[in-house]
Amino acid sequence: MRYLVALLVAGVVTFMLFLGMQALITGGEGAMTEPAKGNVLDFVRLKKEETVQKKERKPQKPPTPKEPPPPMESPQMQNSDPNAAASNFDFGASVDADVSLSGGLALDSSDGEYLPIVKVAPVYPRRALSRGIEGYVIVEFTVTKQGTVRDAKVVRAEPESLFDQAAIDAALKFKYKPRVIDGEAVEVAGVQNKISFQING
Repeated sequence: MRYLVALLVAGVVTFMLFLGMQALITGGEGAMTEPAKGNVLDFVRLKKEETVQKKERKPQKPPTPKEPPPPMESPQMQNSDPNAAASNFDFGASVDADVSLSGGLALDSSDGEYLPIVKVAPVYPRRALSRGIEGYVIVEFTVTKQGTVRDAKVVRAEPESLFDQAAIDAALKFKYKPRVIDGEAVEVAGVQNKISFQING
């Protein structure tokens, strides 16, 4: 009995929905066919053709140098004293060639000997500069596998202790191409370097 009542109710609801939809369809036909009221303006935007003028610029040929450039010095020297330019003294500090005590010059290595890449000029001590004192320091150190310097110490100095710290500070900033044996970088101990402190003029 319940199923029969539910079936009748469903049929009545479906029939009413069908009638409602039919009424909406018939009522909307007139709205679709009515002409549009008022004036309708159509805008068509035309894209203006733009012409781009390309101006070719030819690079100017650099002027030929009057004098040839000075030859490059090896190894590279960096001045680590920013106050040196303000001094009235004209001085120079030179760094001489390296010598390895562990194996002589070790030039028989077929893989590659250690080579200096960057050598920093030492800071001339103000006390020595103001007194016009010159001298030199022989520094001994170890060139590591990475090409840096460690364990720097003074072997000989003239005069004693006056230029020691400036020479050690400069030596610790040196950069090297490390020695390579059998394809591997190795440390080089006992490398000595003479750093001279001279006042010119």
